[in-house]
Amino acid sequence: MQDNDAAEKKALNIVQQLKELSMTLALSESCTAGLISSLLAGIPGASAVLWGSYVCYTQEAKVSMLGLDNKELTSFGLVSKETVSSMAAMTLKKSGADIAVSITGLAGPDGDGSRVPVGTVWIAAYIKNGDISAREFHFEGSRNAVRLHAAIAALDLLQNAINGRPESIDIKYRK
Repeated sequence: MQDNDAAEKKALNIVQQLKELSMTLALSESCTAGLISSLLAGIPGASAVLWGSYVCYTQEAKVSMLGLDNKELTSFGLVSKETVSSMAAMTLKKSGADIAVSITGLAGPDGDGSRVPVGTVWIAAYIKNGDISAREFHFEGSRNAVRLHAAIAALDLLQNAINGRPESIDIKYRK
């Protein structure tokens, strides 16, 4: 319950700040399957800042929805800095929003046959005319715990990117 409350509070702060800055946000979510956009959309007035979200759960979805290169996805892996950065770049390009956040990872309980351990999540934030900030996280717990902690970390990364400090994030959400 405490994590849910923390996530809702973070979402409220982000919506308010994006409104104040007249910025729009677009998301592309894989392992969280729309959880981040759901948290944001739960805040009254979110429609003023939330462009929308691509839920790109599979490799095929990342290719068809975002236009990512299938060969690059296979080469780098679905859970990688390169993939999450490409997701953020294409989300920003396709949406026309001011900021994009993307997330990809393995929530478990089973792996995907790669060497990537369950609980590994990559999150990226990309502000128009800025740099892409991508971070790797390792979460423990149930599938839903990993998804919720990943969503909270994404909200933290987004908040810090808006404030011009994408490199700083609350360590308690990391393994």
